[in-house]
Amino acid sequence: MNWPSARRGDDPARAGLNLARYIQMKTHQRLHSGRLLLGVAVLGLFAWSCARNPPSVEPEAPAPPPGAAQVTPTDPLAPGVRPSSQPLPQPVPPPLPEEEFVSRPLEEINREAPLQPVFFGYDSSEINAVARAAIETNADVLSRNPTWVVAIEGHCDSRGTPEYNLALGERRAYAVRDHLVGLGVSPDRVQTISYGEEFPFVPGENEEAWAANRRAHFVVTGQ
Repeated sequence: MNWPSARRGDDPARAGLNLARYIQMKTHQRLHSGRLLLGVAVLGLFAWSCARNPPSVEPEAPAPPPGAAQVTPTDPLAPGVRPSSQPLPQPVPPPLPEEEFVSRPLEEINREAPLQPVFFGYDSSEINAVARAAIETNADVLSRNPTWVVAIEGHCDSRGTPEYNLALGERRAYAVRDHLVGLGVSPDRVQTISYGEEFPFVPGENEEAWAANRRAHFVVTGQ
């Protein structure tokens, strides 16, 4: 450091004051230069650190080829969206009446009366048009239930002797059975029995009750 020289004739107090000012100025310059050097050093260190650790850049997705269809990805958890590997559940069709009958006991099946009764005229076992239609309907039901076995009961009204009515009821049951077999029902699936006047369906001694009791009645006995 070059100290300022005192000129001859200067006041010693003034020379000392000049020296102090000079020292203060030099000290201020050195502090300012040190701050500048420290700032430059910090900036250089920051630049060196950034150069060693560049920020990561994700690679861009390759562009689709010309003419390719754009596919929008779907969120697998989005409501209402199902993966293609899981087919939609198909609705279960309601069971057919025949399927319901197969799974039910015989008492319940006969209570539903799936087979129609066949009615007759007074003192007759002839099959008229109405009786024929009922037998054909029963044949169709039996074809759709091939495991069923049925019994045909012959019934009569209360007029006549018990012996005569038992024989008349048997003729009526056989007449229905023969017509049913003629429509394709196996005879092994059809049994016959006569009750005559013993078990009337409608009690009473009038024309309405008599007409209701002159019948061949179907009962499912096996399945």
